[in-house]
Amino acid sequence: RSKTAIMPATAVFTTTMGTFEAELYTEIMPITCGNFIDLANSGFYDDIHFHRVIPNFMCQFGCPYAKDPNSRRAGTGGPDPGTTFKSCDGTTYKRTHDGGIPDEVGKEEQKLTNAVGTLSMANTGQPQSGGSQFFINTNHNSFLDWFDRQTESAHPVFGKVNKGLDLVERISKVRTRNDNPLEPVKMISVRVH
Repeated sequence: RSKTAIMPATAVFTTTMGTFEAELYTEIMPITCGNFIDLANSGFYDDIHFHRVIPNFMCQFGCPYAKDPNSRRAGTGGPDPGTTFKSCDGTTYKRTHDGGIPDEVGKEEQKLTNAVGTLSMANTGQPQSGGSQFFINTNHNSFLDWFDRQTESAHPVFGKVNKGLDLVERISKVRTRNDNPLEPVKMISVRVH
């Protein structure tokens, strides 16, 4: 390890259904984790609802329009365009015109599969379209791996739930209408330390 080793980080997710925690892969995914930490610790995720939950698949979260649990725009929003954040290695990045960040794909050490409990960037399929939305896998969804050529999906993994996976499973199984929870599940806060 070099003297400038990147410190590990833990994200604490406090929801209306309970709390869970995740280890962030700050060394392997410094840009994605830096973006997430910036958003979390600035309060961006506070009071946003899970807008898409599918049992045996995933729970999706992070769209600012989902502060209204019934918003038809939920799933289409992200961080403010042109804002900046520091990656975990100290480099400053500027978000794109639609709030996107650079994709962290292509390197051997970034071949992290979308296993149960992993946090993965949501995106539109276009380059640099990931911003604030992410999902937590409740199944091993290898077809979403950027290095799996079954589909064109490319969703980079940047962390893994290490406490409270049973809560994430419960969230994925709430009653829904069009994959949106009938009884809203709100993220009270996300903080990283």
